[in-house]
Amino acid sequence: MPIDASTFWQPIGLSIQISLIASAIVFLFSVFIAWKMAKARFIGKSIVETLLLLPLVLPPSVIGFILLVGLGRRSWIGRTYESIFGQPIVFSWEGAVIAATVVAFPLAYRTMRAGFEGVDSDLEDSARALGASEWQVFRYLSVPLAFRSLTAGYILGFCRGLGEFGATLMIAGNIPGKTQTIPTAIYVATDGGSMRMAWAWAGAILALSFLMLMLANRFTKD
Repeated sequence: MPIDASTFWQPIGLSIQISLIASAIVFLFSVFIAWKMAKARFIGKSIVETLLLLPLVLPPSVIGFILLVGLGRRSWIGRTYESIFGQPIVFSWEGAVIAATVVAFPLAYRTMRAGFEGVDSDLEDSARALGASEWQVFRYLSVPLAFRSLTAGYILGFCRGLGEFGATLMIAGNIPGKTQTIPTAIYVATDGGSMRMAWAWAGAILALSFLMLMLANRFTKD
């Protein structure tokens, strides 16, 4: 029995859409926070670092549970969002974006922070001594010198968001055409015995991840 094209492509298109939006959000926040944290010295820095990296080691289901409680219809955030936009955050593609953003952030942040830590502080201090503002130091010195790590961080964040399952299932559910991503589609297909579809989606996400990692290697190689 041939694979239905619309059924096959829907989770792929939605997964790419969610990952693109989530990785863009992650990139903006990660670049700024990583730059600040790479050079910052303050009491309690290790605690802040631990909190930023915590989603990296937490089970995705726990992250999804926390998001569900914090953004659900009983929370003030969820009620406020629903009153403004007319729909809840849970069981929506926006919820899937939030889940992908949270789980992808630590990986991207850690990679980008390593890049900023590798920038010579003497060069930055020299630029400041010559009259450069913090924004100019960041834009014309820190970012270009850490470009490879920033690129790798973005791509790794994209791939992590693309493969997110547990947190997405908890907060966004598995609604075909609305919140069903590739990982949730594979789970449902396997559970229902549709191994041909499961293999097709598994092959698609393997190919996408392989291409993205190849791109990361190309941008970051010497």
